[in-house]
Amino acid sequence: MKKAIYAGSFDPITLGHLDIIERAARMFDTLVVAVLENPNKCSLFTVEERKEHLELVLCNMKNVEVASFRGLLADFSKEIGATVAIRGLRNTMDFAVEYQMYLINRKLGKDMETVFLAADEEHLSLSSTNVKEVAVFGGNIDFMVPQEIKPFIIEKYKK
Repeated sequence: MKKAIYAGSFDPITLGHLDIIERAARMFDTLVVAVLENPNKCSLFTVEERKEHLELVLCNMKNVEVASFRGLLADFSKEIGATVAIRGLRNTMDFAVEYQMYLINRKLGKDMETVFLAADEEHLSLSSTNVKEVAVFGGNIDFMVPQEIKPFIIEKYKK
C-alpha cells in the first residue's frame, strides 16, 4: 500500500491546495494531509483550527487523512509510514525552494521520494498569504478558498 504525505501550513487552505490534494489522492492508496506546526510563523489560525478546516473540506475523500506534526517532515513521514512527499509547484521560485527541500529530505530519509505536481493555471496566483491580504480588506475570496472555510476567515478579520 502506497502512502503519501502532503504537508504545509494550510493557513488557510486554498483551492490550489485542494486541487493538489484531489490529484494526489487519486495517485496513492492513502494521502495524509499534514498541518505543520511551525513556531517561527505567525499564523492566522491555530493548528487545531487548520486541522478542523481540512477535515471539513476533505470529509468526503475516503483515502485522505488529516494530521498535524512539529519537526522534520522526514521524521514524521517515517513515523506514519509514508514513503512519498507531495509538493505543489506554481512557478520556478517554488521549484527552487522545493528542490532544496527535496535534497534535504533525501538526506534525512533515504527511502523518501518526492512527487512534484504543477499547479493548475487557474491557481497559479493563489497562496495563503494572498488570501489573507485580500480578506483583511474585505475583498472577495470566493475564487481563492473552499466555501466551507470562508466564514472562518471572514470571522477572524471581524475581530
